[in-house]
Amino acid sequence: MSITATRMLARDWRGGELGVLILALVLAVGVVSGISAFTSRLQNALEMESHRFLAADLVARSGRQLPAEWLDEASTRDLDVATVLTFPSMVYAGDEAMQLASVKAASDAYPLRGELGFSNDAFAEVQQRERGPLAGEVWLDSRLFPLLGVRVGDMVDVGDASLKVSGAVRSEPDQAVGMYGYGPRLLMHYSDINATGVIQPGSRVSYRQLYAGDAASLASYKTWLEAQLAPGQRLIDVSDGQPGVGEALARAESFLLLAGSLGVVLAGVAIALAARRFSERHNDYVAVMKSLGATSGVINRLYGKSLFLLGALATALGCLLGWSIQTLFFTLFADQLPVQPAPSGARPYLIGAATSLTCLLSFAWPPLRRLGQASPLRVLRKDIPLHSGRTLGDYLLGLTAVSLLMLWYSGDWKLTLAVLAGLAITVGLGMLLALTLLRGGRQLGMSAGSIWRLALAGLQRRGTANALQVVIFAMAIMLLLMLVLVRTSLVDEWQMQLPDDAPNHFMINIGPDDMQAVDQTLRQADIHSEALYAMIRGRMMAINEETLPTWEEAEAAGHERHQREANFTWSESLPAENTLLEGVWWESDSDEAVVSVESGFAERFELSIGDELSLLVGSQPLTAKVTSIRELDWQSMRPNFFLIFPPKLLANYPATFMTSFHLAPENKLFLNQFIREFPTVTVIEMDMVIDQIRSIIDQVSAAIELVLFVILATGGLVLVAGVQASVDARMHESSILRALGASRRLILGGLWIEFAALGFFAGLLAVIAAEMSVAILQLWVMDMHYVPSPWLWPLGIFGGVALIAGLGVWSCRRVVSHPPVAVLREL
Repeated sequence: MSITATRMLARDWRGGELGVLILALVLAVGVVSGISAFTSRLQNALEMESHRFLAADLVARSGRQLPAEWLDEASTRDLDVATVLTFPSMVYAGDEAMQLASVKAASDAYPLRGELGFSNDAFAEVQQRERGPLAGEVWLDSRLFPLLGVRVGDMVDVGDASLKVSGAVRSEPDQAVGMYGYGPRLLMHYSDINATGVIQPGSRVSYRQLYAGDAASLASYKTWLEAQLAPGQRLIDVSDGQPGVGEALARAESFLLLAGSLGVVLAGVAIALAARRFSERHNDYVAVMKSLGATSGVINRLYGKSLFLLGALATALGCLLGWSIQTLFFTLFADQLPVQPAPSGARPYLIGAATSLTCLLSFAWPPLRRLGQASPLRVLRKDIPLHSGRTLGDYLLGLTAVSLLMLWYSGDWKLTLAVLAGLAITVGLGMLLALTLLRGGRQLGMSAGSIWRLALAGLQRRGTANALQVVIFAMAIMLLLMLVLVRTSLVDEWQMQLPDDAPNHFMINIGPDDMQAVDQTLRQADIHSEALYAMIRGRMMAINEETLPTWEEAEAAGHERHQREANFTWSESLPAENTLLEGVWWESDSDEAVVSVESGFAERFELSIGDELSLLVGSQPLTAKVTSIRELDWQSMRPNFFLIFPPKLLANYPATFMTSFHLAPENKLFLNQFIREFPTVTVIEMDMVIDQIRSIIDQVSAAIELVLFVILATGGLVLVAGVQASVDARMHESSILRALGASRRLILGGLWIEFAALGFFAGLLAVIAAEMSVAILQLWVMDMHYVPSPWLWPLGIFGGVALIAGLGVWSCRRVVSHPPVAVLREL
């Protein structure tokens, strides 16, 4: 019987019967496996790139020296390790030149991920180096050369050590981790630290241990290390080291999973539509076979084996297509990827095969199985109803299958439910609206002209089928609009977080006497800065008159809360980009002893409205009651503070000031002049950090664009399959009309109106469902703010009209370009 099945498939292929079904299967498997492989490899590449922000896969950080035993344990687990030490220090050259620098001392293996930017001289051509300076040497930031008056080969002093300048450090992969660099960078070897003698008890130092290796060993080591952490010690991954990047990657991952899940849904719909048309066109064949003595069991086995062979062939071709898709994408994307992504493995192709098998069993087999019920009398009587229509059980089976596939693919039940909610809205509203509007067109059709009467009569005659078609079209358009909306929201939000003119430098330690001069200097250089904020440093001593333990006491007792220093400021009004979560802001000119607390700070210290804080500013005590809790964006690159007080309350406390501003790369030398004029002001450079963040976000955005393109192509396949599902009936009717003398204009005009009406209803439903689904996704799954999209309504509605009408008329074009007899014979 397998030979018979093969012959039947060959006959159907020669007759063009298998074209739509096998194309749907191949594209379904190809798109699902291709997107899965692409997103898997892309996610791997983006994670590898994101690890460059740490110069490692995992980092341990503390203000005190970390145990050497941790490095030994990591080495026994075959992990690469490195150590890094950062601190501010004065650097001297000769007898007079000196400059505050941000010193980094790194061991031989640093960096474990990424590369260092190096040049042979200040501002010279940048080279990439895998390792830092040798022992006894230093690399200086290009701006330190003129500030210290040195050249390559000269000696500089850091503490008691004299070190040779061997080049310029231009970039560091982990520059974003510390966020703040106090002055230009000096990079030295870790082994020279003892010779400097600058690290003393109480020094402002950050110790880091870096680890890198395979995922399994790293995960095991991380579990072990978490149990060893003491207060003041913490582990950092990309989400902690650079939260903006971690959040971008998390949202991009959600988008890619959403795209793949929608690919699964669209693939299932395309196969269902193609299989339905295939089974309808085989009813007459089965009737002939049954009239010649074939039983239902024989027919079921024949079509079952045919379906198996078809599925095997389509799966193989689809997996090959999927491999080609992801290979092509990475070929096009190679220049934007700084690392070579690892192979995707077999999982994407197993997903493609599972999609093929599930869709064949859930969508294609039910109507084919009912072919065995075809009556032999259809050989003589075409008016006998077909048995290929779907039952409620078929739809439930298909929904269950697609839901499980989506859940398996995405691994996120919230995302799966959000998509299913959109589909449910589409189906529910679609059937109700389509049936109501299509039936309501009867009276309009009675008084319309001939073209409109013909189109509306066609809509009425196939009312239920048209309603189902509207739902199918709406589902496809809704899924595509969802993806476009989410993509647009993601990219817009990323661009809003880091606009081109985002502040990329901070100034701190501006004395009250220098405020006016600093502001005037910035204005003269045509540099726009944020407002000057007072900055006072104090120490948290007690909460509700209960004295907090010192760090040592808290470490010994295992407590989280302890005395700590914090920066705070004053403000008459709630600062921009701060949101009040609880409580109320004080009145203008208030001199009440009150304070507003940042939400994360309040959570760590278990603070609530009405609590009393006791602080020590220098030797002066300060007590205030918590009256509000704020939420703010730490990635805004603007001055932010844990604690804000009324101005009058802090009037008698010593304060310095700070601000932030944007400085273009070509104006970087302005800082040299500024630092000479204001030597006590500390400039914190964030421009390279922002450039790193923008780089990876640009890569994520490009990846999203590519995936969006593939899903749009898949959605186009569903629309084509949906149009093809009703082409035979419309071709039959139009051919009869032509045989009866109807003009080309009448037939094409009727088809245009009929398909345009279906597209209008589908577009309207798609927009409603897409807006509601995206609201669920953004608020519930992707942790974003939902904003309605008015531009989506004309895009969805008019896009639906143009797409459906264009595809429908193009599919039926043969009816006016071929003789009616030839068209009827093909049907």
